[in-house]
Amino acid sequence: MIAKSMEPFVSGSSEIRKMFEEGVKMAEKFGAENVYDYSAGNPGQLPPKEVYAAIDHINHDLDPHLVHGYMVNAGFVSTRKIVANDLNKRSDIRYTEDNIIMTAGAGSAINALMKSIYDPGDKQIVFAPYFVEYDNWARNYHAESIIIPQNEERGFEPDPEELRKALVPEVKAVLINNPNNPTGVIYSEETIKEIAAVLKEAEEKFGHPIYIISDEPYRELVFTDQEVPFIPAYYDNTLIAYSWSKSLSLPGERIGYLAISPRSDDPEEFFGAAVVASRVMGTTNAPSLPQLIINECIDARVDIGYYRKNAEDLYGILTEAGFTVIKPQGAFYMWVKSPVLDEYEFINALQEERILGVAGSAFKGPGFVRLSFCISNETIQNSAESFRKVGERFFG
Repeated sequence: MIAKSMEPFVSGSSEIRKMFEEGVKMAEKFGAENVYDYSAGNPGQLPPKEVYAAIDHINHDLDPHLVHGYMVNAGFVSTRKIVANDLNKRSDIRYTEDNIIMTAGAGSAINALMKSIYDPGDKQIVFAPYFVEYDNWARNYHAESIIIPQNEERGFEPDPEELRKALVPEVKAVLINNPNNPTGVIYSEETIKEIAAVLKEAEEKFGHPIYIISDEPYRELVFTDQEVPFIPAYYDNTLIAYSWSKSLSLPGERIGYLAISPRSDDPEEFFGAAVVASRVMGTTNAPSLPQLIINECIDARVDIGYYRKNAEDLYGILTEAGFTVIKPQGAFYMWVKSPVLDEYEFINALQEERILGVAGSAFKGPGFVRLSFCISNETIQNSAESFRKVGERFFG
């Protein structure tokens, strides 16, 4: 018998994963080439050539005890220094290795941050639509989410005034994912400045730090001239969670970091707490081989043009079929407005044409469907006729 505390996690298990599993079944039935799986954010590109060169060098030229052995819990000092220097290119904030902890991806980083921040009864604020594991992770540490509903009129950017209304003394953190999963929207500098101003007022009012946890796995995946604001430059109590899953197409390697702004509240104490949090969560340390890969690949990137073309082509296919679509500025997701009130009816219609998407309600964004376009461009082109048929069904 499982623990009662696990029951809500099991009953609310990921719709994304369910659709992924449905895609496997449909591929067996219809053939993989006849199924258009837009459900999962699994990068379609191979890692850049620099990654393969680094692996070859590490395997042939470095001491195996270094490559495969333990290191300090925060990660290799060499890797942490490289990450700190990379962050320092973005502003005049001077990160050092003592502000960086290497983690098993961004999820591990966020969990370590939450464990370091939350006490039972604390709250976090999230802006819908959002990656709903944020709720589950907070629940691990006996904290609850306050959800600010999606704001279509603002182009799905957060509303600072709604944030102001939602703040209560129990709020210890606000989560921001920019560029955003699932909308592909980049939150503007103006929005970030306004959020920072609201939080500074609240910190003074409540007498304790309120952290921004900035979840940034899509930071480098930008298709427009718009820049992604570097939040620590606007708000001192910012904690970054990063992953190379997308920028280097390494989701299975589970490598990322958390960065504690040196301008934040008592960064030395927070660093110590987050290191211990990572250890007691069972991670011990981030994987060693991927850390050494990062040492040699900090400036490497996947081909952004690949995703840009996929975004442009899918946007054209969907709008031609009659759908209302939020044109993505970054990440690799398309936020499609359901032509009917119940987006599950839309999901079922897509599935009948062998198209798999994820209901917006899975991201607390009802009335929309998320399509992940990190698949092959050939699959996107082949799905055009199926989208046209679904469009005819709803629009005539």
